[in-house]
Amino acid sequence: MSQLEQIVESLSQLKVLDLAKLKTLLEEKWGVTAAVAVAAGPAAGAGAAAAVESTEFEVTLAEAPADKKIGVIKAIRELTSMTLKDAKDMVDGAPKVVKEKASKAEADEMSKKLEAAGAKVKIRGL
Repeated sequence: MSQLEQIVESLSQLKVLDLAKLKTLLEEKWGVTAAVAVAAGPAAGAGAAAAVESTEFEVTLAEAPADKKIGVIKAIRELTSMTLKDAKDMVDGAPKVVKEKASKAEADEMSKKLEAAGAKVKIRGL
C-alpha cells in the first residue's frame, strides 16, 4: 500500500469533528484557507448532502386509502390533467410518481392538495 493510500485509509477512520479539527490545524500550519469543508465517510456524506438544498423535487403518491380513492383521483386529474382512466390507474397502482421535476412551491402545493383529498404523499429532493 502506498503512502497516499495509507493516509486516505487513516483519514477514512476519523470522525467528522476530528476532520474539522484537522482542517483547521492544516490551515494554520500551511497558512492557507480551505474553500471546501473536509468530508469523508458515510456520516460526512449525509451531512454534506443535507447542506445542499434541492431545487427540483419528485412528488410521489405513496398511498390512497380505499375510502378516499375518488377524492384522490379527482385531485390527480386536477394536478396533472390526466384522463379519468389514467388517474384511476395511478391511484390503484400506488406508489407512483405524480410529477418528476417540480419546484419546491409546486411540490408543496401538490402535496397539500393530495393530502387534503386523503392521500399519503412523499416529496424527494433531486
